[in-house]
Amino acid sequence: LSLSLSLLNYITVVIFQNVVPECPSIPYGERVDCFPHPDQKCLERACCWSPVDEANVPWCFFSKNHGYSVVSESQPDSTHIEARLTRMDAPSLFGADIKELIFYAEMQTENRLRFKITDANQARFEVPHEHVQAPSSPPTGPLKYRLELIQKPFGLKVWRTSPEKLLFDTTIGPLVFADQYLQLSAKLSSHNIYGLGEHVHQTFRHDTDWRTWPIFTRDSFPNGGTHNLYGHYPYFTCLENESGQSFGVFLMNSNAMEVTIQPAPAITYRTIGGVLDFYILVGDTPEAVVDEFTQLIGRPFIPPYWSLGFQLSRWDYGSLDEVKKVVERNRQIGIPYDVQYTDIDYMEDKKIFTYDMEKFKELPQFADYMHENGQKYIVILVSKRLNGPYEALDRGHAAKVWVTEPDGNTPLIGEVWPGETVFPDYTNQACVDWWVDEISRFHKEVKHDALWIDMNEVANFVQGSSKGCAENKLNYPPFTPRILDNLMYSKTLCMDAKHKWGNHYDVHSLYGYSMVLATEKASREVFKTNRSMVFTRSSFPGVGKYAGHWLGDNAANWNDIKWAIPGMLEFNLFGVPYIGADICGFFDDSPEELCRRWMQVGAFYPFSRNHNAQGYKDQDPAAYGAVSLLVKTSKHYLNIRYTLLPYLYTLFYKAHVNGETVLRPMMHEFYSDSETWGVHNQFLWGAHLLITPVLDPGVENVEAYIPDAIWYDFEKEERITDRKEKVNLNLPADKLGLHLRGGAILPAQRPDVTTTYSRRHPMRLIIALDDNNAASGELFWDDGESRGILEELDVLTMHVTHNGYTDPNNLKFENITVMGVTGAPVSVLVSDGTTTNALTESQVNYDSTRKVKECSIDKYRNSRYSISDPCIRKDSSISYLERNTAFPSQRSQSRDISKLRVEITYLSGKSLRWKIFDPSNARYEVPVPLDLPAMPETEENNRLYRVQINNKPFGIQVIRKDTEEIIWDSAVPGLTFSDQLLEISTLLPSNYVYGFGETEHPIYKHDLNYHKYGLFTKDQPPGYKLNSYGVHPFYMGLEKSKYAHGVLLLNSNAMDVTFLPTPALTYRTVGGILDFYMVMGPTPEAVVQQYTEMIGRPVLPAYWSLGFQLCRYGYSKDAEIADLYRDMKAAKIPYDVQYADIDYMERQMDFTLDKVNFKGLPALVDNMRAEGMRFIFILDPAIAANETKGSYPAFDTGVEKDIFIKWPPELSNDIVWGKVWPDYPNITVDNSLDWDTQVELFRAFVAFPDFFKSSTAEWWAQQIKDFYNNVMKFDGLWIDMNEPATFVHGTVGEKCLGDPALENPPYMPPLESMHRGLNHKTLCMNSEQILADGTRVRHYDVHNLYGWSHTKPTYDALLSATEKRGVVVTRSTYPSSGRWAGHWLGDNYSAWDQLLKSIIGMMEFSIFGIPYTGADICGFFNPAQYEMCLRWMQLGAFYPFSRNHNTINMPRQDPVAWGPEFAAISRDVLNIRYTLLPYLNTLMYEAHAHGNTVVRPLLHECFYDCCLLICHLFCFVKGVSVVRGYVPNARWYDYHTGEVVGVRGQFMNMDTPLSKINLHVRGGHILPWQKPENNTHYSRLNPLGLLVALDDGGSAHGSLFWDDGEGIGKLCMFVSVCAGMGITRNVMVLIELDDHNSTSCLFHPNSLDKRVWGVSAPVTQVIMKVTGKPDAKLEFTYNAEVRYVMLTCTLV
Repeated sequence: LSLSLSLLNYITVVIFQNVVPECPSIPYGERVDCFPHPDQKCLERACCWSPVDEANVPWCFFSKNHGYSVVSESQPDSTHIEARLTRMDAPSLFGADIKELIFYAEMQTENRLRFKITDANQARFEVPHEHVQAPSSPPTGPLKYRLELIQKPFGLKVWRTSPEKLLFDTTIGPLVFADQYLQLSAKLSSHNIYGLGEHVHQTFRHDTDWRTWPIFTRDSFPNGGTHNLYGHYPYFTCLENESGQSFGVFLMNSNAMEVTIQPAPAITYRTIGGVLDFYILVGDTPEAVVDEFTQLIGRPFIPPYWSLGFQLSRWDYGSLDEVKKVVERNRQIGIPYDVQYTDIDYMEDKKIFTYDMEKFKELPQFADYMHENGQKYIVILVSKRLNGPYEALDRGHAAKVWVTEPDGNTPLIGEVWPGETVFPDYTNQACVDWWVDEISRFHKEVKHDALWIDMNEVANFVQGSSKGCAENKLNYPPFTPRILDNLMYSKTLCMDAKHKWGNHYDVHSLYGYSMVLATEKASREVFKTNRSMVFTRSSFPGVGKYAGHWLGDNAANWNDIKWAIPGMLEFNLFGVPYIGADICGFFDDSPEELCRRWMQVGAFYPFSRNHNAQGYKDQDPAAYGAVSLLVKTSKHYLNIRYTLLPYLYTLFYKAHVNGETVLRPMMHEFYSDSETWGVHNQFLWGAHLLITPVLDPGVENVEAYIPDAIWYDFEKEERITDRKEKVNLNLPADKLGLHLRGGAILPAQRPDVTTTYSRRHPMRLIIALDDNNAASGELFWDDGESRGILEELDVLTMHVTHNGYTDPNNLKFENITVMGVTGAPVSVLVSDGTTTNALTESQVNYDSTRKVKECSIDKYRNSRYSISDPCIRKDSSISYLERNTAFPSQRSQSRDISKLRVEITYLSGKSLRWKIFDPSNARYEVPVPLDLPAMPETEENNRLYRVQINNKPFGIQVIRKDTEEIIWDSAVPGLTFSDQLLEISTLLPSNYVYGFGETEHPIYKHDLNYHKYGLFTKDQPPGYKLNSYGVHPFYMGLEKSKYAHGVLLLNSNAMDVTFLPTPALTYRTVGGILDFYMVMGPTPEAVVQQYTEMIGRPVLPAYWSLGFQLCRYGYSKDAEIADLYRDMKAAKIPYDVQYADIDYMERQMDFTLDKVNFKGLPALVDNMRAEGMRFIFILDPAIAANETKGSYPAFDTGVEKDIFIKWPPELSNDIVWGKVWPDYPNITVDNSLDWDTQVELFRAFVAFPDFFKSSTAEWWAQQIKDFYNNVMKFDGLWIDMNEPATFVHGTVGEKCLGDPALENPPYMPPLESMHRGLNHKTLCMNSEQILADGTRVRHYDVHNLYGWSHTKPTYDALLSATEKRGVVVTRSTYPSSGRWAGHWLGDNYSAWDQLLKSIIGMMEFSIFGIPYTGADICGFFNPAQYEMCLRWMQLGAFYPFSRNHNTINMPRQDPVAWGPEFAAISRDVLNIRYTLLPYLNTLMYEAHAHGNTVVRPLLHECFYDCCLLICHLFCFVKGVSVVRGYVPNARWYDYHTGEVVGVRGQFMNMDTPLSKINLHVRGGHILPWQKPENNTHYSRLNPLGLLVALDDGGSAHGSLFWDDGEGIGKLCMFVSVCAGMGITRNVMVLIELDDHNSTSCLFHPNSLDKRVWGVSAPVTQVIMKVTGKPDAKLEFTYNAEVRYVMLTCTLV
C-alpha cells in the first residue's frame, strides 16, 4: 500500500445542505471510512470520494467538516478536565445525531487515563461493571502521560511524557455520536497491536492492512474467519518500540461494534450504543500494561491446584458406565489425569439440574468414585427447559427470574438443547438468589467439584424468540456492524428483550459476564472455603477475576492447533490466564499424528483438557492404544507438566497478585528484539520456560526463534549455544521443544498420576545459571484449594507470610539441579535462612558433559564467617572473622574478603559503635566527621547496654540492661563481605521502625511485610519506593518496653534496606565498610538528641527565614515578581522571603543575570529589602563550559584552580562533562521538540565542582561573594540539582570510562531505573574526586555525599558574603547536612495525598537532624486545585520551612492568585504563624542547642512540640468539613477560643470549615508570641506576649530564646518562664528566670503581654517575679466564662 503524499487521482466534491466538504490530501493509510456500507451514499454525506486501485482503501472518506467543536472547557482540579461539545454542521450518517456532548477526562493513576464522551442532556446505558471504578485518591506520582485537547474539530492526543511520544491521536478522524452510531478513530504510535476479541487471529500481532473485526458475543465456531466469537474484548496492547514501552486501550462498551485497523497505523471504533468510555493504560513494558489492565478490571483468580492437572471430557459418553471405562483405561496406562467432565448427556432430556436416572443413575456417587483415586468431577450447566414437570423451572417462574419480552413481564421463549427454553436474567438479584439455591440443591444431590457454564453468549437455536422479533430500531438498527449473519438477533435473543440492567441490545455481550458473577456466588455458597472454579465460554473484561475460559468448539485440524496459541496469548492480555483449547479438537475425528502433537503442546496449556463432540471417535489418550506412541509422549510431557506444577501454580499466584501473564508472549520478555514481536508459534510459561511445538503434519524439523539469553535444553539439561537467532530444531514424533532460560530457579515436584498424590512428594529445585552465574525464583505454596493461605520462596529462602498454613505432607526439598556449572564444585552448601547445609561428596553429582550439578539435601549447621583471636577490653572489643571457604561467593563478579576485623567501641554510656572492615587492604570509609566522645566509656556499670558476640552464626547482640531486651541481633545467617556486596541482617525487637530515607513512605511507621527500599541520591520526584534526593541510613526503633534506640550505618555507597515481618532488617550495600553507630535513648526524643550530638546539631536559621516564602520556576521577568510583591502587600498577607529560580540567570548559568528580562531585579531586590523583605536565589552546582574564554569567570577560574571532577588520570585528564540547565550560547531553544532532543541540541556542556577540595570551597565562596558585591544582594541561598543531577547518563556521549562493574555492579539495589545503571541521570561512577586530605576516591563511593559536600561551602560562603546568619536550603542531604542547611521535600505533586506525605517527610527529617524542612505548598508539578491549595496553605503555615512553590507552565498558586476569599483565609492562618514565631524560633534554638525535634511525632509526645497540636486530618480528602482527630491524654485548649477541650486520650470530631485549621495548646505550657505584621522586620518591633495554658495542677512552664534574629554567634537571651496559681489565696504568681544576662538585646518584662488560660477560680492578685528585681503586682482582668486572665503591661 502506497503511503505517499502525492495528490489523489481525483476528489469529487459536492455541496450538500450548504456544507462544502474540505477534503484533505492525506496518505491512503490515514483515510477514515465515512460510510462503511457497500453502497454509494458517500456524496450525500458531504464526504470525500476518491476511487483508487487499492481494494481495501476507503474510496469514501471523511472530510474536515464532520465532528464536534469544544464550546467550553474547565478543569475542576489537577486530575480532571471537562468540556462541552457541539456538533459541527454536517450531514448525518445514520440520523439521530446528538447535538451536545459532555467530555470528561480523569487522570486516575500515574499510568491510567480515563476519558468519557456522552450525551450532555440525557443518560445513556453504561456498563455496570462489578470491579471497574475510580481510585479512592488521585495519583501521587508524576503522570506518565499528558492529555492534549484539540478544540475544532474536537479531538484529543495522549502523549507519553518521557520520552515524549504521541500514543493516541483522535484527530485522524471525526467524532461521530448518534443515538445508535458512535465512531471514534485514533492514530497509534506503532503497528505492534495485540488483542481485540474474541476472534480467531491467525497471528498474535495484528495485520494493519485494513482489517475489520466485529465484537459481539456469539455462539459460533472458531474456524478461522474474521467473525465474532464467544467473548467481547474491545481492548488491545500496543508495543511502541524496542524500549518496551507500551500502552493499552480499553473501550468500556458492551454494545455490538466493529473495529477497523488500518495502515496509518490507526484504529476506528464503530459501536451502536452506550457511551465512549475509554481507558488509556501506559506502561514501561507490555507486562506492565497487563498489570494496569488487571488492576482496572480485576486480578485473575488463583485456580485450585488440582485444576492445573490434565482433564478429560467429551460430549455424549452415552452412559456413566462408558465414562467409567474411559476413566479406568486412562488410569491403567498411568497417565497423569486429575479431572473428568460430563457434558449435557448426563442430564434428563438435557434439562439443567437433573440427571438421567437410567444411563447415569449412579451419578450421585460418581464424585466419590473419582475422589477415591485423588481425582475431581466437573458438570456442565446450560439452559432451562420450559415444558414438562420441572421443579427448578417452577421455582424460577415463581421468583420471576427470566429474561422477558419487551413488556417486561412475559418470559421470552427460545430454543436450545432441551427444546423450548427460557433464559435466566442474571442481572436480576432474584435470579441470582434462585441460581445459587438451585446449584446448592443440585450439589446436595449430585456432588461435583466445579462448575462449567456454556451457551451463555447467550445462544438460541431460533432467531430471537419463538415469536420472532419486532421490526424496530433495536432489532434492526440503522447500522449493523459486520457481525456474523449481519443480523442482530441471529442465534440469540431479540434485542428489545428486557433485563434488569436494560435492553438486550445493550447487555447482550454481558450475559456471560453476569452469569459468571452469579455462578461465583453459588460456588462460594456450595464450596465454602474451598476455591473451586468456574469455567465459562462467554466472557467480558473482568471475567478472569472469577473464571477461566476455553477457546470454544474448535475442530481436529492443523489450523486450529496453530490458532490456539494466539488465542491463549490474547486471553492472557485480557486478564484470563486460565485458558486453553480443546486438545485434539472438538469437531471431527482426530488423526493420531494430530492428536499426538496436540497432546504434546496441550500439556503446556494453562487449562489442559482433551474434549470432543458427539458422534466422533474417542480421543482420550488411552483410546489410541496403551502402548501407542501417543500415550508414551503424552505421559512424558504430562509428567513434565506435573513436575513443574509448583512453578505454574506460582505463576498463577503472581497473576493474581501482580497481574502477570502466565502463558507469555515472547515479546513480553524480549521486547528489545524486534524479531520477537511477531512470534506466535512459540510461547513461554512465565519468564523462563520456552515451549516450541510441532504444528504441521509430517514435520520433524521446526524453525524456532531463540531469544537473547542463555538457554538450556530442558530435557537434556544441556546449555545450547544458540541465542538471538532462528534455528532448526529436530523434533521427532515424540518430542516438542522445551528450553529453560538462564537465571531461573523453578520449583518442581516429583510427579504422580494426580496432583493429590504428587503434592505428597518432596520438592526439588531446577536452577539454570545466567551470564552472571546467578539465578532467582519464587514459590507460592498453600493447600491448593483453600482461600487466603500463603507461603513464599524468595531465591532459596523460605519466608512464611501467612502463618495459618502448615503443609500436611511435611513439605521439603529433596534435591537441586543446577544447570550451567562450568566446573566441578569444591563444596556445596545450602541454607534455609536459619540452618546451613554442607553437602557431602556423595550427595553431589557433577556431570561434566552436561555441566549439571545435582545435590541431595540434609541438615548441618555452619556459618559463612567464624571468629578467631577475640580481644575484650574495657572500652572496646576486637575480633577477627575468617571466611569459611566452603561457601560459594554470593556474586561471582565480586571478590570475597576472606579476613575481617570487628571492632566494637563503647563510645559512651548511651552510645556504641561496631565496625566490620578489611584489616589487610584499606577500603573506602565515609569522610563525614562525627562528634564522638573523646574517651570511651570504660565502666561497664555506666553503660545502658551489654554486648554479646555469637560465633555460629557470627553476630553481634546488643542488649538493653534494665529490660534484658535484645535490640540488635545480627546472629543470623547471611553476613556477606565482598568487594561490591556487603550484606548484614538483624532481628528487631518490635515492628515499630521509623526513618530511612529519602524515599516516600505512605505511613510514618514502616510496614515490615517484605518491603525493600533503595537508597541512592537521585534527581527523582517523590514517589512510592523511589529513591530521591538524599540518603539517610538511620532508623529509630521502639522496643517492647516502649523504650527507643537509633541506629546509623555510616556508609555512602548505593544500598538498600529490606524489612521482614519476623521482625527483621537486612542491609545490602555495594561498597565501603559496615560502620554502625547506636544511640540508646531511652525516649524517642532522647534518641534524636543523642543522634544529633553525634552527627552535629542543626543549624539555627535566621528569624526571618521562619516567615512565609514565595517562589516559582517560571517567572518570565522581574515585573512579575514586582507585581506579586505589590499584590501580597495590598492583601496584607504576611510574607518575608521572595525567591528567584533559574529564570533570573542568563541561559540558566550560575552567577549571571538575564539583562533583558531581569535587568531590574537588583533594584527590585534592594527596594524589597529596604522594606524588611529578604531575597534568596538558586544556585546549581553545574557550571557551563561552552562560553567564550574570558566571558564566564566561574568556569575559567574553575579550570585554572582545577576544581572540576575529572576522570582518573590513568584513564584521561579530561573533565567528566555533563549537561544540565545551561544552554549553548547563540541558540534559540525549540521547546516543541522532545526532551532528549532538546538536551542534545541546546544544552551546553557543564562541569561539576568537586566540593571535597579546599580549593573548590574557596573558589565557590569567591563566586558567591563577587555576585553579592557586584550583581545583586541576597540573604540566603538555595542549592539544587546536587545529587548531582545531569540530563545525560554518566557523561556526554554516555560512554563511561573504566570498570563497567562500577556503573552496573554485580548486585544492583532496587533503585529507580536500576536497569539503566547507577549512572542514570548522574555522573559516571568511575569519575574521580579528591578529599581534603588528598585521598583519591571514586564517585561510586561518594556519590551520595555530593550534596553534603556542597552544603558547608555554601553556608560558609553565605556567612562570609552577607556577614549575617541567613539560611541555606539544599535538596540533597546526608547525615549531618542539617548542621548547615535546611531541606525541602523536593519536586512534589499537586495532589491531596501529598499533604499527608509531607507530614511524614517532615517527621522523618526531624529524626534525621534536619528540623528546618517543609514541602512545596500546593505542589510543584501539575495545576493546583482551589480547595486543596487552600488546605495546603493552612497546613503549610505550620511547616518550619513554609514556602509556596510550583513549576513552569503551571497556573499561579500564590495566595493572591485565587481571589479575595483565598487571600483572606491565607492571611488569617499566616497571622497565627507569625503570632507564634517567637515560639517556633525558640524551638529552632532548642534543636540547635540540645537536638530537640521541632515537628514532633505524637509518639515523642504530641505533633508539634509538646504543646501545640495541629489537627491535620482534614487535609487528605476533598470537601471535608468535620474531621476525627486524636486528642492525647492531657489538658488541651482550643487555640482559637481559649476554651478547654472536653476530651483526652481519645478521638473526637472537630469542625473544620474551609476557613479553619484545628489548633490546640497543651496545658502546662507557656508559649511566647508577638503581634504579627506584614513581615518579621516589623513584627519583631512589637511587644512580646506570653500565652499561658495551665495544666490540671494549675501550673505551666515555657521558655523563650531571643536575639537579633540574624547575628552570627550572638545568642542574646534565653528565658525560662514558669507560672502557678495559688488556689487558697487566689493569687497568681509569674516567675521568669533569666538564664543569659546579656544586655545586647532590648528586652524588658514590662513589654510582655500575658494571657493565662485555665484559671479555675477568681483571681484577686497577680504577682510577677523577675530574678534580680523586686516583685511587681500586675493589673488584670478575669473572664469567668472562658476562665482566662488577661494581664496588662503596666506594673502596679
